[in-house]
Amino acid sequence: MEIDCLCTGILFSDVVCSPVDRAPDEGELVAPERIELSLGGCASNTALDLARLGVRVGASGCVGQDVFGQFIIDRLADGGVDVGGIHRLRGIHTACTMVINVKDQDRRFIASPGANTRFAVEHIPTQWVAQAKVLYIGGYLMLLALENERMVELLRAARAAGTITLLDVVGIGGDDCFDRVAMMLPEIDVFLPNDDEAATLTGLSDPVQQAERFREAGAKTVVITRGDQGNLLVADGLRLRTGVYPTEFVGGTGSGDAFDAGYIAGLLAGEDPAGCLRWGSALGASCVRSINATESVFDRPQAEAFMRRHTLQIESF
Repeated sequence: MEIDCLCTGILFSDVVCSPVDRAPDEGELVAPERIELSLGGCASNTALDLARLGVRVGASGCVGQDVFGQFIIDRLADGGVDVGGIHRLRGIHTACTMVINVKDQDRRFIASPGANTRFAVEHIPTQWVAQAKVLYIGGYLMLLALENERMVELLRAARAAGTITLLDVVGIGGDDCFDRVAMMLPEIDVFLPNDDEAATLTGLSDPVQQAERFREAGAKTVVITRGDQGNLLVADGLRLRTGVYPTEFVGGTGSGDAFDAGYIAGLLAGEDPAGCLRWGSALGASCVRSINATESVFDRPQAEAFMRRHTLQIESF
């Protein structure tokens, strides 16, 4: 199918437990109410959430030739995502994450990146790049084969053709992590880290200073998601700070990806930056009602009804 958004990047299968009272001690077994296999990874989550909103979306990434890879492809295809850009590679496993939820604590991850480390520019369908209105890269810093000048050139060509480019990262540290991100930022229209990732990358604790540091490196608009503290947007001549929508919190897995999907939906609908923040915040709020990354995310009628019922506090500063 023709697409409006191309989601590229990390594809994961998640093994997720419902919240337990505490993390187990060494050698101890703690029994959650349930454990389930679900979709994970920035690119796959964002693509599925966009499809739920009725956006024509394609996913591009790499998986292994194993049961987890087949699960990812089937789950996306069943959800209305075009999976023609997903490649099954020999000799490497599909990425998988164990997500441990503990009551009243942030979730814990144990993740093996697998085939994501092999995803390269040649895996991205050129016909999709040519037709997409939005090009999203999710999970940068785990996409080792994508961190090169060829990807910069692809982004530059896409932007020259009128495509909006967005970049999200995963929280992997390292002495060179900022430089690796900065290589891409001059060709990125919207950069979407969370506050922990922004702190790791910049070494700064203040979100405004973090955003300005990314803009100095070339990003046009920076949106820093801050969990229950809301979101921050900094662009040319514009600074916005938001609150959060009311929601029932069960688990935070996938909430940043849901925010990204909502923000992209706002862009495709012609919303201004405040409108994009509303869409992103609404989808993020819907996501945290479940232990997995996509199960409770709003479809378009649900999101629109939710935003009519609730007002998101947005202020300039």
